[in-house]
Amino acid sequence: MIDALSLFQLLIDFGLVVLILMVQLTIYPSFLYYKTEDLVRWHQKYTGAIAVIVGPLMLAQLGMAIYVLIAHQEFLFGSIYLLLVTATWISTAVLFVPIHNRIGKSEHSDKDLQKLVHHNWIRVILWVLILLLSLFQYYLT
Repeated sequence: MIDALSLFQLLIDFGLVVLILMVQLTIYPSFLYYKTEDLVRWHQKYTGAIAVIVGPLMLAQLGMAIYVLIAHQEFLFGSIYLLLVTATWISTAVLFVPIHNRIGKSEHSDKDLQKLVHHNWIRVILWVLILLLSLFQYYLT
């Protein structure tokens, strides 16, 4: 029988991988082609729209990570999963929020835009690892 919560976790993790790949391969590189004033205007719309998608997914993923660790008492899997999820939150807060804030205030540089593209590989790798871990756990149980 398929465990509904495990399937929910897989769907969340898969959704975040698809989302981060779209951001990495399409959205962030496109920032390099905007004039500053156009980027600032687009960025306001983009950040509001993407937050409606990514916010609930990240919160659900964090909730699942905490639930798996506490309720399932799968310490090794739960600890690694929570560590990886926490790393996505920390990297987002430390690396990406400040750059997005500078873009929103029109205080960004071309170097900031390049950092978005280059440093975002960290989140791509983290979310792919999270998905692989979930898939591994899902098929073991």
